[in-house]
Amino acid sequence: MRAVIVDPPGSLRLTELPDPVAGPGEVVVRVAAAGVNRADVMQRQGKYPSPPGAPEHPGLEVSGWIAELGPGVSGWQVGEPVCALLAGGGYGEEVAVPVGQVLPVPQGVSVEDAAALPEVTCTVWSNVFTLAGLRPGELLLVHGGSSGIGTMAVQLAHQVGARVAVTAGSDDKLARCAELGADVLVNYRTEDFVERVRAVEPAGADVVLDVVGAPYLARNLDVLATGGRVVVIATQGGTQAEVDLGLLMRKRISLHGTTLRARPAEEKAAVVASVRDHVWPLVVDGGVRPVVFDRFPLAEAARAHEVLEGSSHVGKLLLTTGAQAPA
Repeated sequence: MRAVIVDPPGSLRLTELPDPVAGPGEVVVRVAAAGVNRADVMQRQGKYPSPPGAPEHPGLEVSGWIAELGPGVSGWQVGEPVCALLAGGGYGEEVAVPVGQVLPVPQGVSVEDAAALPEVTCTVWSNVFTLAGLRPGELLLVHGGSSGIGTMAVQLAHQVGARVAVTAGSDDKLARCAELGADVLVNYRTEDFVERVRAVEPAGADVVLDVVGAPYLARNLDVLATGGRVVVIATQGGTQAEVDLGLLMRKRISLHGTTLRARPAEEKAAVVASVRDHVWPLVVDGGVRPVVFDRFPLAEAARAHEVLEGSSHVGKLLLTTGAQAPA
């Protein structure tokens, strides 16, 4: 099969790799599209290698059709349209994946667009709702509201009856967030998000979803209401910061740091099952949709990375293979 690998370090190259084989409890997916994520960029840069046992080439989510069932797999059929959460290997024409990380393509979503769903839905649901426990009527602050993660967080929070504040770097991006359901719009280049959020809600935000890391930590704690929760899922701005423990104690703040990629397969399967139960009905109803900014042929993965790093996009970027469903 054709696949995109990191070679030389810092670069992407299309090459031929052996076709994957479905092991026990796995299926092989014929890939229609793969989502492009910042974790892929970090892997290309040598900062985020694949976990042990995972394919070494990038790609954390795909959509397509089941091409092969491994031993012990039941409840799925060859040719069934699916999308899947991966530990790696999505940048190829086929990929083997544990069956617990496979989801049906939701009704009303194209097979190709479904590649924009697994990583963002699993990340947002597991962190904002399962871990941080966002409830109806609470205020969620999403940093990077126009990103793939951000656009999904806005939609899901809006659907469950929470209010949403977002930060983004342009008024155009903020306008798109408003269309998705954001209530408070903060241009981080010209405004202070603590001041803007407190002007709307003096008590502060109940939950903060952060991708910036160290530079935002103190202000994230400042903007939180009593009993607030911060979830850090990326550290684009750095990893080292001081924490005022007295503030955490006085405001009864919970501070969480999580990643999804390296979790054991059984934990990922539990997240995927919860997403299927709680998020997929919202997608089928049309209240939550994949937000796809652009698509690139698999051979142009490097160009997709350039667009992602330029941060001009809103939502997700996809790599497409041109594959068709198995006969």
